[in-house]
Amino acid sequence: MASATLMNSVAHGTEDFAALLDETLGRDTGFEGSVVTGRVIRLSDEFAIVDVGLKSEGRVALKEFGPPGAAPDVKPGDVIELYVERYEDRDGSIVLSREKARREEAWTALERAFGNNQRVNGTIYGRVKGGFTVDLGGAMAFLPGSQVDIRPVRDVGPLMGQPQPFQILKMDRARGNIVVSRRAVLEETRAEQRSELIQGLKEGITDYGAFVDLGGVDGLLHVTDIAWKRINHPSEALQIGQPVRVQVIRFNSDTQRISLGMKQLEADPWENVAVKYPASARYTGRVTNITDYGAFVELEPGVEGLVHVSEMSWTKKNVHPGKIVATSQEVDVMVLDVDSSKRRISLGLKQVQRNPWEQFQEENKVGSVIEGEIRNITEFGLFIGLSADIDGMVHMSDLSWDEAGEAAMANYEKGQVVKAKVLDVDAEKERISLGIKQLQEDPAADTLARVQKGAIVTCVVTAVQTNGIEVKVDEVLNGFIRRAELARDKAEQRPERFAVGEKVDAKVVAVERASRKLALTIRGREVEEDKQAITEYGSSDSGASLGDILGAAIRRRTTD
Repeated sequence: MASATLMNSVAHGTEDFAALLDETLGRDTGFEGSVVTGRVIRLSDEFAIVDVGLKSEGRVALKEFGPPGAAPDVKPGDVIELYVERYEDRDGSIVLSREKARREEAWTALERAFGNNQRVNGTIYGRVKGGFTVDLGGAMAFLPGSQVDIRPVRDVGPLMGQPQPFQILKMDRARGNIVVSRRAVLEETRAEQRSELIQGLKEGITDYGAFVDLGGVDGLLHVTDIAWKRINHPSEALQIGQPVRVQVIRFNSDTQRISLGMKQLEADPWENVAVKYPASARYTGRVTNITDYGAFVELEPGVEGLVHVSEMSWTKKNVHPGKIVATSQEVDVMVLDVDSSKRRISLGLKQVQRNPWEQFQEENKVGSVIEGEIRNITEFGLFIGLSADIDGMVHMSDLSWDEAGEAAMANYEKGQVVKAKVLDVDAEKERISLGIKQLQEDPAADTLARVQKGAIVTCVVTAVQTNGIEVKVDEVLNGFIRRAELARDKAEQRPERFAVGEKVDAKVVAVERASRKLALTIRGREVEEDKQAITEYGSSDSGASLGDILGAAIRRRTTD
């Protein structure tokens, strides 16, 4: 009995001591796991010290107040919601968490939305097996791949990081699981839009069709099903109260929508269209519609073809079709291609007119002379107007026989009327090459006919350069002798030993007839003369030595 009394006293004393310790430390186990409101007292290097109304102060890691690498967004005096994680028995402080407080608050709001079947806002931020992770304002949720959209989505990239509504399918706070659906939101929105559309429908004619009374039930006759021909507005073919024959072409049991058609009761004009409109045949049609890429031309009611912008004009490039044709205009077109399966006919507008380049080629043979106004001057030549639509080009190299291209171009100005000779016409590439210098005979023609590769010519030095000398032959042909070709002996291969106006004999290495230039060599001429001297003296019976022969050749060269 005494032993039991003693044990009870010890136990009672232990409980009193624990209660006293709790009171001293300010510990209240009822706060652990709850969300409290606190005021920031001060900041340390790693923590924010917060007064949460208990006897001990709490601390929150500063990293919870901002993204990694950024300064914490908190200051003394701020009032914040915090989650009580635990008490530190060692020093009596309370460990708090801002993130868990946000998560707890988010869970409470999400449970309320789930109970009321309300949508919640979230952001898709990651990809996991079978789906994606969604941030619902602090609480993490799982979005299955099948719940992303109504139809399979190949690229979810544009949806990532974008705030958007979700529907909570199920949630378990004990396990921390939330499953959401974006597809449910889209389906509900689409149903709402469909309901609004049906409520807004009225009997009669709308922009997209007409409603037909089928005896107590209305059906929609879409504008595209009224007739085979193009109809911009149903009122062009129908009037309210008009009786019509229609065919039920579709019935949607979900929406109870009946789709009707009138044209289906008539013969399809596209049957045997390839036979009626063979390629290369010409027809007259009416322009029914103009777009950025061309114009549609009606060949008969229900049969239209497209004149692509590239087939509208031979000369007007990069021009809007509306500047070439007008709606309701009658035009002549040529059938270029027919695809009956795709119900497409390609037409050409320019093909019914003569190709201006082919016409010019027929009327102006190569070598004929034309006259025109200079319409444009570019860095490489002149453009001369040959008709209202086409130009011919005179390249800068075809302006003058004597002057260089840029110098010759300085003699011309825009608007000047000039004559030129037709050098070439390429109708396929739409190019006409003209020449002005060809109106005169080439002053170097006789010299070019006479000068052949290997011939010895007399040149006049016109310029001395570091890499050779420039020369002229018969005052009409330009030539150049490279430094290495100035003499057989390297010591004599010095351009500075020549003077402007000096005459030299050189051997022709190459003739560039197009540019009227010669490649010449003095060294080659000397080598050839030495060989000739050896041949002449060596064949005689004079008994002369090789030195005598070379000496005679050198003396003869010096005399020359």
